[in-house]
Amino acid sequence: MSDLLFKNARVFDGTSADCAEGQWLRVADGRIQELSSQPLVAPTARVIDVGGRTLMPGLIDAHMHAFASDVAVQKIEAMGEAYRAAHAVRMLGHALMCGFTTVRDVGGGNHSLWRALADGLFAGPRYLYSGKILSMTGGHGDMRQIEERPRYQAVCGCDSGPLFNTFAVIADGVDECIRATRDELRQGAHCIKIMGSGGVASPTDPIWMNQYREDEIRAIVNECTERRTYVSAHCHPASAVRRCVEFGVRSIEHGTLIDDDTARFVAERGAYIVPTMAIIFALVDLGRQLGFPAQSQEKAEFAFRQALVGLDAMRRAGVKVGFGTDLLGSTYTRQCREFTLRSEVFSPLEILRQATSVSAELMMMQGEIGCIAPGAHADLLVVDGDPLKDIALLAADGRNLRSIVRGGELVKDELR
Repeated sequence: MSDLLFKNARVFDGTSADCAEGQWLRVADGRIQELSSQPLVAPTARVIDVGGRTLMPGLIDAHMHAFASDVAVQKIEAMGEAYRAAHAVRMLGHALMCGFTTVRDVGGGNHSLWRALADGLFAGPRYLYSGKILSMTGGHGDMRQIEERPRYQAVCGCDSGPLFNTFAVIADGVDECIRATRDELRQGAHCIKIMGSGGVASPTDPIWMNQYREDEIRAIVNECTERRTYVSAHCHPASAVRRCVEFGVRSIEHGTLIDDDTARFVAERGAYIVPTMAIIFALVDLGRQLGFPAQSQEKAEFAFRQALVGLDAMRRAGVKVGFGTDLLGSTYTRQCREFTLRSEVFSPLEILRQATSVSAELMMMQGEIGCIAPGAHADLLVVDGDPLKDIALLAADGRNLRSIVRGGELVKDELR
């Protein structure tokens, strides 16, 4: 990791619409050390002339699943760990080259994958994971078909513990929820995710269904509060969004079927929503040909009809909106399409904030990522053009990025 000195940069800091020009920025030890309008001196640093281009924070995808190697969850289970890991390497490498220097894996991620990235076994973004999602029996994390008999042991059959799969663990009742929460936190989970409503990919639960009781949710929230972290909840219907936020959930995932009144409630409580447009549109476009189950395809198309309406409700209410994609299987290549889909509702500045400073704040990492400021991780992009005027510059799978820096390391370098 070498020291870097950027000069002649137009800086978007992750928040302000006013981008100062002619800026100098010095990087050492993986962190931003100085930002100045005056020339900086760093005798041993590699000097990079930005040439008046936009220098901005690395992007954050706050909702992804690295091990989701197919659109059909049942196929993912059958593929085995090695296949899922190979998909994760491919997916995370693609994300980094698209400019995503941090991702939050909200279902299935684990310490083993984190360690492989930390030890440099492959190139990828900064990786935060929530471990296995907590789901009630028959909830969105329970992927058994309706005709399957109950099995009161692990899916792998290797012990007598709780029922689990690649992405979720089944926990019913306060005691089981507390134990499952503590166990995921023990294994390094950045936060805990719960299934707060029915979903698209699961076979037996209606999308409109509220999931988990109040006492279960509050118990999980309390455990996370004591660990100085937070709870994230998968929610589609407005009713699920409202009750989860009321019970202390910090981050709502999807929020697809939200209404105006609920959006105002979320904004008043200061909670966050991470919409995931890319996966909804990808499943409507490609689900059938990729083998997405018929019952799930129907639910995806129902959510699709409300998705942009929900986004607009969030915008009008002033909800703090994060940036996520939730892509499965081969659809991972559509990660950058999230920018253009959101542009139907949000301005480029709003989207840029969502993919940088707002997602960093959601993840309790403000001042560390998603910003350009002394002391922050040196996660940086040099964009050929002005993304505050044309957000589509970031929707080109990294082709408009001249430099990508992740933790002070140049992973793309076209400004020699």
